[in-house]
Amino acid sequence: MAGVSSTLYDPTTTEQGRSGRRGGRSKRPRPRLGRVAILLIAGLYFIGPLAGSFMFTVDSDPVTGFSWSAYSQIFSVSGLWPALQLSLLLAAATIVLVFLLLIPTVIAIRLGTPRLRSVVEIVCMLPLVVPSIALTSGINILLRWGTDNLASTPFWDTLLAIQNAQFPVILLLAYVVMALPLAFRTLDAGMRALDVRTLLEAAQNNGAGRLRAIVFVVLPNLRGAMLNAGMLTLALVLGEFTVSSILGYTPFAVWIVNGNAAGDGPVTTAVSLVSMVLTWALLLVISVSGGRRSSAAKPA
Repeated sequence: MAGVSSTLYDPTTTEQGRSGRRGGRSKRPRPRLGRVAILLIAGLYFIGPLAGSFMFTVDSDPVTGFSWSAYSQIFSVSGLWPALQLSLLLAAATIVLVFLLLIPTVIAIRLGTPRLRSVVEIVCMLPLVVPSIALTSGINILLRWGTDNLASTPFWDTLLAIQNAQFPVILLLAYVVMALPLAFRTLDAGMRALDVRTLLEAAQNNGAGRLRAIVFVVLPNLRGAMLNAGMLTLALVLGEFTVSSILGYTPFAVWIVNGNAAGDGPVTTAVSLVSMVLTWALLLVISVSGGRRSSAAKPA
């Protein structure tokens, strides 16, 4: 007993244990210098231009040097609302067409023909290989050919209708092609994260048909991927400049560039900043709501 007690209460061992605990507490993980440097560089890279743009919009008065007039003119500047309306209409139509093309495709690949996934992926990734200027050149060649050869045919009215400046269908089709890579990757990742066969079998065991099971069981579980794909498509359409400017249309991005060229730089820059902040806020709301849904769906 004496030997046991001396072993249990050896003051040397107790002191070593205390020093070890103190040493363990003092050795807390510290952020590495490289990570901090990367974060600072990334912050300067993203925040620096935004801060410079903001100073350009508020420091435009030669007398006072600080003015909010650029932001107060947003609601009265000419050409903004038609250009923004056109971009939003094109974005909504692009999202709808992309979903109609890709959602049935990814579901069919997942359920019936998974071997065709690589083929569909290659086709959807082609717009990343073809530059926008080459795509626009091909569209111009087709439109020029139609003008030369379809003037005396019933298709002439259709050719004119797809080039209507109020809602250019030809620009919509170009946006759909350009949005395919981003949307397919997002929807395919969301679909591969689901156990689609189990969901369908459970719905069909409860009396639902195959189409009803897909609409009311699979698609609600694909809501997060659909929101992400929709936001990426919206950002693409709002920021696209090359195709629309060469084809001669004036959506939001082209209006901003034309306004800068006409000397309305502070106002157009203020519009860009406000639209960017609103887009980020919308993304934050979607992210937070999606996280709450995910946490609510987890079992207790």
